[in-house]
Amino acid sequence: MKKVIIIGSGAGGATVAKELQGKFQVTLLEAGGFFKPFGISLPFLEHLRSANIFPTEKMIQLVFPPYRISKTKDHMTLVNAAGIGGTTTVACGNALRADAGLKKIDIELDREFSELHHEIPISADHKHLWRDTTRRLYEICAAEGLMPFPIPKAGHYRKCRNCGHCTLGCSYGVKWDASIFVSQAVKKGAVVIDHCAVKKITIKNNRATGVLTNRGLLTGDLVIVAAGGFNTPVILENSGIKTDKTLFVDPVLCVAVKYTDALQNKEISMPFAVQMDGYIISPYFDQLSFFFNKKWKIPGKDILSLLIKLADTEKGTPKNKILTEKDRQKLDQGVNQCKKIFSKLGVDPDDAFLGTLSAGHPGGMLPLTPDEAVSFHNPRLPENVYVADASLFPSSLGNPPMLTIMALAKRISSIILMKH
Repeated sequence: MKKVIIIGSGAGGATVAKELQGKFQVTLLEAGGFFKPFGISLPFLEHLRSANIFPTEKMIQLVFPPYRISKTKDHMTLVNAAGIGGTTTVACGNALRADAGLKKIDIELDREFSELHHEIPISADHKHLWRDTTRRLYEICAAEGLMPFPIPKAGHYRKCRNCGHCTLGCSYGVKWDASIFVSQAVKKGAVVIDHCAVKKITIKNNRATGVLTNRGLLTGDLVIVAAGGFNTPVILENSGIKTDKTLFVDPVLCVAVKYTDALQNKEISMPFAVQMDGYIISPYFDQLSFFFNKKWKIPGKDILSLLIKLADTEKGTPKNKILTEKDRQKLDQGVNQCKKIFSKLGVDPDDAFLGTLSAGHPGGMLPLTPDEAVSFHNPRLPENVYVADASLFPSSLGNPPMLTIMALAKRISSIILMKH
């Protein structure tokens, strides 16, 4: 049986592992460890905030090891997670289909999305969990003609306890994440090696022979890189494979107001969204800003926040990502739209305050082209190396990417099964 090495256990890597194990012997490499939800009491942290004690972003890994936080040159906070399940463990559980950019280059993933809907519990039936304020925001958006829609969620939300900790890891087994696919692959015989950071792919005569890691050299017949939009390009470049300076990061900026007993901090994250021109708006309690941003000093229960998620310009690298003037203009449009929504709620828009500009959905540095719409294989790659994460997206989604990454990974798995 041929040996496959998969780098990364997030949405893409976990999906490929589940699909290939049995036909191949899969070894799944994960830079982090086994994921554990955030264990420190949030009321305790809020008590520290009331005493004007704010932890720094550099301290977050001490209290929550899966988090990885860095800064760009223009002070945007880049966030991802290391651990079994990748960033899906700290995502909002959103299961949106966001493949418009792929369709433009004649990639159709209907079959893959259909399979995922049969394999994962996905539903938008969670209005019973919404707070009164969220219901009112939804009504306002509908009245304004913004066409809000409940976001489909992956998981068993009938069991949700509205703890508000979606982005800190679900402690109650409600939210689906990619570790479930990893477990399914392991049951079929896959091997997982955690705390295994890959430095580069070893290549001879335009064929990968294995990977060099912090735990030594591992050999394999195929290598699938699914380390995420920040890490995959680094591994490829270290291996002598050129990537494009076309990084997008889907920046997130939250606009918040004081609203007594909003209780958004005790609610599912991103319950609904409105699709705008180049961005979405969604209710979202921003834990990152709440922990680190001194503008967010008021009690969590009294903060009401709307998230702007931008489809940014595909430009830059992980070490040098900046937002263009067009990007910043779009963010300003989003801020004004959020303030308009708040004004309809009876809140003075001049009292709004902004969160920390952050980004956690990177990709685009090995984008698919129409020439690769069938093979899903960039000619720069050795013939037995594939990429299976958001690095393949030809453009920024401006939407939660998890389900679309998994659909891509399914297609790539099918191609590998047919070709190898």
